[in-house]
Amino acid sequence: MNADEFILDTTTVREFVTGVRNTIATARSPQDACDAIRPSFAALLGDAAWLPDEYASDALESGMGGGIGQWLLFRAGDGSLSLFSLVVPPGVETPVHDHLAWGLVGLYRGTQDEEIYAAGDGGLELAERRALVPGDFYALLPPANDIHRVRTTSSETSVSIHLLTNDTGCIWRHAYDLETGEQRAFRSGYVNVACANP
Repeated sequence: MNADEFILDTTTVREFVTGVRNTIATARSPQDACDAIRPSFAALLGDAAWLPDEYASDALESGMGGGIGQWLLFRAGDGSLSLFSLVVPPGVETPVHDHLAWGLVGLYRGTQDEEIYAAGDGGLELAERRALVPGDFYALLPPANDIHRVRTTSSETSVSIHLLTNDTGCIWRHAYDLETGEQRAFRSGYVNVACANP
């Protein structure tokens, strides 16, 4: 097993991750863990000072394209937990994709529209659309609501914070064709940290 990586090594991040791990260790289910983590996650989203600007910057070269930057802040040595920021420039949208992990996702800066998809006859069907403002967050509990895309609707770049139970940027996930529902292998990577197995 590799050592834990605190890329953003601050008291705020260390205390948050410690609390999350303690909660996961005693939770009876992913839903219970997400419910218990909500207050500390909301506090993180409401703190304008903890995330340095470098982790809220666009990335011209990224696995998601369009200047979208996925910045790793923390990952567990065993790949069981990651905390990262996802930066989406104005007017840009992510590919339709999944996460293959449970956890919490919240908007830190800017505004976004999120579209959630479900498998339908011969493709994907739009299941829900919601507008997000800073402080809004939601639980991912696959298989429900795991396929989505987000688009920045603000004139400023949007920044969302993801706490997920895998090494999201380095695992192979899926991107989807909306018309056919066809999946393709997809790995978003991180702007600031390489994946061990390219």
